[in-house]
Amino acid sequence: SSAKLVWLSGPDVVTTFTLPGTRHSKSFCMRCGSALPNTQIADLLVVPAGCLDTDISILPTAHIFISGKAAWNKTLEDVPKFGGLPE
Repeated sequence: SSAKLVWLSGPDVVTTFTLPGTRHSKSFCMRCGSALPNTQIADLLVVPAGCLDTDISILPTAHIFISGKAAWNKTLEDVPKFGGLPE
């Protein structure tokens, strides 16, 4: 296995949920609910971008599951954008 996850702190508050009958798994903090990295499938390390504390220097290489996207997804470029929650 090349994907290995080592927690530097807080492993006691990390929990993982796997949807029964599927390979879908999600790890999150039991205190705040933040999405956390997990080894979802054998050698695949999934790292949610929202849990990173550094700039992301790579661009996406694929856009998956587009056959199930909402009809309004194609118009997202036209809606207002906010840096945080709108006032």
